[in-house]
Amino acid sequence: MAGELQAASTPKRSAVCNTCTLRLVRLAYQRAPWFRLVREPLRLGMRTMAFWHRIDPDDYEVRTPSCQRCMRFYKVALKERSATFRLLNALANPLFDALLERIVSAEAVQEAKAYARTAMAGDRS
Repeated sequence: MAGELQAASTPKRSAVCNTCTLRLVRLAYQRAPWFRLVREPLRLGMRTMAFWHRIDPDDYEVRTPSCQRCMRFYKVALKERSATFRLLNALANPLFDALLERIVSAEAVQEAKAYARTAMAGDRS
């Protein structure tokens, strides 16, 4: 009970999202099904590291239902807590982004950025 009171009184943390990667990934999965073979191991590694560091995505404020359990929350927390993750992310993220941007159009990237801006404002459902 004391833990529940403490959890209820602890303010939720905020994660800033500039591009809705989830939207882009869904589109990439449709256009290039093999992209799962690239993303899913990275996603599993991130979730494993989050588990190792006892990161709870529920500690973060979710502004829209579509953002619930987004990997962004894991990524933000891992960047704060893990030097190993920061190094791995610095190596893998530019390659991941470049590959993703080759699969989806520049227009889709702009739409994902606009979606993220409105979602951060809490305007999306």
